[in-house]
Amino acid sequence: MQTFLMGAFSSLNWGQIAAYFFGAAFLSNAIPHFVSGVMGQPFQSPFARPPGQGHSSSTVNVLWGFLNLAVSYILLCRVVSFDLVATDHAVAFGLGMLAMGLMSARGFGRFNGGNNPRDAR
Repeated sequence: MQTFLMGAFSSLNWGQIAAYFFGAAFLSNAIPHFVSGVMGQPFQSPFARPPGQGHSSSTVNVLWGFLNLAVSYILLCRVVSFDLVATDHAVAFGLGMLAMGLMSARGFGRFNGGNNPRDAR
């Protein structure tokens, strides 16, 4: 596995890999906040009480989602030049999306019934 990953990233330096990975992570984090906000639903955010556990207003979530989207854009389009066709770019991006997606599923699932669907509202 390590040989495959190193081969996949052979044309990238660690800074580029980090920019793709974290750009994707910020994009993945933007989606649930922005979507919940534009749907008018409260959602967990770092600004809630307690942070990350309580609900923030839909307006706060739209703003937080948009900020995450802006950071993702900066990392993917201004720090590096993302090319979805380039396998090494797509692998680093995909790993960032997967990592943040799994963390979000576990974290938000605690509060929304996703970790144990039988207990869902």
